[in-house]
Amino acid sequence: MMSNETRRLMIFIKNSIPGKVKTRLGKHIGYDKAVEVYRVLLDITKKAALAVACQRVVYYGDFINREDLWTAKDFDKKLQKGADLGERMNNAFKTAFDENYRRVVIIGSDCPEITEEHIHEAFEALEKNEVVIGPAADGGYYLLGMKNHYNVFENKEWSTASVLQDTLRELQEKKISHKTLKVLSDLDTIEELKQFPEVYDTST
Repeated sequence: MMSNETRRLMIFIKNSIPGKVKTRLGKHIGYDKAVEVYRVLLDITKKAALAVACQRVVYYGDFINREDLWTAKDFDKKLQKGADLGERMNNAFKTAFDENYRRVVIIGSDCPEITEEHIHEAFEALEKNEVVIGPAADGGYYLLGMKNHYNVFENKEWSTASVLQDTLRELQEKKISHKTLKVLSDLDTIEELKQFPEVYDTST
């Protein structure tokens, strides 16, 4: 089994700015309340990440915030780099492998159902598979892990329902061994928010 020092968990987040996060939600509940929802999702993500033995990096979308919930003793902080989400994720994976990590997992910050068990299962899956993927109910994925750097991020229509299937098809075509985890829900719309009243009670 790989030591914790060779396992990196990367968490992609957006800066909590009204009108820039959860904009589809903001149109229904207001952009300030949408930020409140996002901060709850960030806290869920943080708790799951802290419960897993690994090195952790938070990747910010716009700027690095030194004074937020991601404490410096538990999380390194980096800035996402690239023209689109695929390029930014690919660059993050490349950096991790260049820094000699051997099992690398990336998660987003939109999944109210994610727990440490899902992340732990992902690292375990990389003992026998080259890639692990956590499918999201909306057709994307909430988690992706690798034990070698594969660029599976090109020619994808990000934030669409085809991302997961296009990625799985590419893995199959390239004969890259992979495992899929349990399907979980992302939270981006008012309909999805109503399914998770523990995140934000829309009745109030």
